[in-house]
Amino acid sequence: MAHRFNSFKGLAVYVIQRQIMAAIQWNAPIHKCHRESHGFAYLGILFIIAIMGVLAAGASAMWSIDQKRQKEKELQFIGNQYRQAIASYYEHSPGAVKQYPQTWEDLLGDNRFIVPMRHLRKIYRDPITLAKDWGLVRVPDGGIAGVYSASIEEPMKKGNFDEANAEFTGKAAYRDWRFVYTPPTITKK
Repeated sequence: MAHRFNSFKGLAVYVIQRQIMAAIQWNAPIHKCHRESHGFAYLGILFIIAIMGVLAAGASAMWSIDQKRQKEKELQFIGNQYRQAIASYYEHSPGAVKQYPQTWEDLLGDNRFIVPMRHLRKIYRDPITLAKDWGLVRVPDGGIAGVYSASIEEPMKKGNFDEANAEFTGKAAYRDWRFVYTPPTITKK
C-alpha cells in the first residue's frame, strides 16, 4: 500500500499513528528504545557529578595549601617587623646603656625623647593563631628581645630561608620560629 505524502508533517503523522496502532495491538511500549536510554543518561550524569566532586576536592586542597603558605609568608613579614622595631628601640637608646622595650606600647611610642619615636606602626595579629597574643622572648631585665607565634602547627616551609631567618631551618612548629634581635658584638683587636 503506497501512500503519497504531500509534506514532511504528513509523513510524521503517519509514522506516529502506525506506532500507536502497533502498541495497542501488541500491548508494548511506544518508545521502548528511548526508555532504556534513560538509565544510561542517569549513570552518565552521576559519573559527571562524581568527577566534579573529585575536582572540587582537589581544588579545595590546593586552596588550603596556598592559604597556609600565605600565612607563613605573613608570619615571616610580621616577625621581621617586630625584630626591626626592637632593634630600632635598642639602637636608639639614649646614653651609653642600651635597653630593650618593656612593653608593646614602648614600640608604638618611645617617650624617652622630647619628640616621641615610633618604632612600630601597630600591634600585629599572629597570622597563624589569629590572636594578638604573641609569645615573648625576654632578656633578664624583663625587656622584650623578640616574639614568636604560639602555634604548635607544623610549618610547611622547612628550609631555604633568607639570612635573617636561617635558624628556622628544620624547625618542627611555628612556635620554634623566634624573631629575636641580638645586638652585634664588637670585637677588640
